[in-house]
Amino acid sequence: MVETQEISEQKLEEKADYNMRYYSYLFKLSKENPAKFWGDLAQGLITWFEPWKETMKQEDPLTRWFIGGKLNASYNAVDRHLNSPRKFKAAIIWESERGERRIVTYQDLFYEVNRWANALRELGVKKGDRVTIYMPLTPEGIFAKLACARLGAIHSVVFAGFGSQALADRIDDAKAKVVITADAYYRTGKLVELKKIVDEALDRLGDKSPVSKVLVYRRTGVEIPFKEGRDVYFDEVGKYKYIEPEPMDSNDPLFILYTSGTTGKPKGIVHSTGGYLVGTATMLLWSYGLSQENDVLFNTSDIGWIVGHSYITYAPLVMGRTVVIYESAPYYPYPDKWAEIIERYKATTFGTSASALRAFMKYGDDYVKAHDLSSLRVIVTNGEVLNYSPWKWGLEVVGGGKVFMSHQWWQTETGAPNLGYLPGLVYMPMKSGPASGYPLPGNFIEVLDDQGNPTKPRERGYLVMKPPFPPYMMMGMWNDPGNERLKKTYFSKFPGIYYPGDYAMIDEDGYVWVLGRADETIKVAAHRIGSGEVESAITSHPAVAEAAVVGLPDPVKGEEVHAFIVLKEGYTPSDELAKNIQNHVREVMGPIVTPKIHFVDKLPKTRSGKVMRRVIKAVMMGSSIGDISTMEDEASMEEIKKAAEEFKKEVSKQ
Repeated sequence: MVETQEISEQKLEEKADYNMRYYSYLFKLSKENPAKFWGDLAQGLITWFEPWKETMKQEDPLTRWFIGGKLNASYNAVDRHLNSPRKFKAAIIWESERGERRIVTYQDLFYEVNRWANALRELGVKKGDRVTIYMPLTPEGIFAKLACARLGAIHSVVFAGFGSQALADRIDDAKAKVVITADAYYRTGKLVELKKIVDEALDRLGDKSPVSKVLVYRRTGVEIPFKEGRDVYFDEVGKYKYIEPEPMDSNDPLFILYTSGTTGKPKGIVHSTGGYLVGTATMLLWSYGLSQENDVLFNTSDIGWIVGHSYITYAPLVMGRTVVIYESAPYYPYPDKWAEIIERYKATTFGTSASALRAFMKYGDDYVKAHDLSSLRVIVTNGEVLNYSPWKWGLEVVGGGKVFMSHQWWQTETGAPNLGYLPGLVYMPMKSGPASGYPLPGNFIEVLDDQGNPTKPRERGYLVMKPPFPPYMMMGMWNDPGNERLKKTYFSKFPGIYYPGDYAMIDEDGYVWVLGRADETIKVAAHRIGSGEVESAITSHPAVAEAAVVGLPDPVKGEEVHAFIVLKEGYTPSDELAKNIQNHVREVMGPIVTPKIHFVDKLPKTRSGKVMRRVIKAVMMGSSIGDISTMEDEASMEEIKKAAEEFKKEVSKQ
């Protein structure tokens, strides 16, 4: 009788994981009734001047959101906090490599944004005009963006590491009326003369230049060339005057952000006002984990990238949080500068790139352990595949075993995380890289084979996203009548379905593994292998800090895997170590992958930290630099030339 009772009790036992159940509940809600799902969030998170008439409408090929709604991004990021306890709260905390520090409260932010908006208005900027911002990572760069939004002008930020040709192309394409820049700034001890680069860019455009004024912020006080009638110092026109925020339609463009195009002409990605603010704010709370009022985000990105738009400028300020920015490289002037900043400001979320974590690892663990990083709850990574080794290092060394590693996948085009986790809501089980988490609510992501059929678990294929797209998805491309370029670039492989160009697989637990760019996959004896997979296997070896993998032609196998490896401090290159790494990769991936090992001191990277694999391949194959110029996303031609030259020297050392 007792035995029967025990069997019955066992039948009634059930384990339920609340975290995954709640994620599934939210995802289902976003799929079955997307209008209600996003409509409720839009009402709860954002201040609207006028309500929308229609929540969503599927068009060809994108989804429009909150049609007819009126709002202003600057009002949401600034004004609405003034009649609340946030008035004297820190909005932006800034440090420079020279030890300068500033804390900007929400009241200060209101004052400064109005000064900048007034200056722009004095220079003739009005609703719909384009303004190019070419600024270092200072509070003024953020003020300038919010001032544009206040007037209804469309900002186009160009990363301050780009050269004059890249800047000229972007000014010309946007037909910018005004350029905002600084005289110069210091980065890793060197003076970067921004105003000189602006002058060179405008000289390149000559009579074709659309620019009537250049607004200059005195960052360093160095002497600069000054063109009377065109150039204006900010402190001479930046007088405080309250500027009424312009009511904008939800589907008016908020900004243009350029990414490099494969045809050489940069792609101007356009984001909306309403949908973008709703979506980025939601993912700040959910995926970045800033769900508490006093949460502090330290983000190592730059205002020139999409991360710096969504998760330095807009979402943190719209939600009244505190964001910490550092004007220089996070490992300068000493390797633990980033850890010191987390410790000083008690950051709760550390936003960085997978590449940055790999770079920090090179210096060992002791310098991290010298700091109190106990305030951290979440480490967010994006930008590249997060390999096992930096994932584990972030979890155990930086996070002391108690942080949530919120790895994400998203792009300039998508505006906010599409794959990842929700540590601001629930703690889903984390999986080491290159897994990128789960499709986030409102993101209908699949992996398809060449025929367009869903793949089996662990079968590699193409990452795609199906409509309706979330509100933070781009609204189109600049200068693209009829969406022709948009459709050709993203919707031609699988009609009506967004294909970003990444190779991926979904495992048996539902995690999506992003394995690298599809055009960077390597075909070895009829097997397609993602570069990210091999890099993950290599970086899990204890001697390896960083690795970049490319496929080079091989008469027998089709392609051979070549690995370019940066070792951790304390290890030296040798044939024995190369063999050891090869054996390690064979154990992890099977005998099909035995990479040819090349030890190098550094890898060619873009200024945002992405490894230039195509530059490596071109250098190894002896291609001309001209052939590389259109290849690299987030890199300028000058940068690519320099990286290729330096890498040639690295390889010739062997």
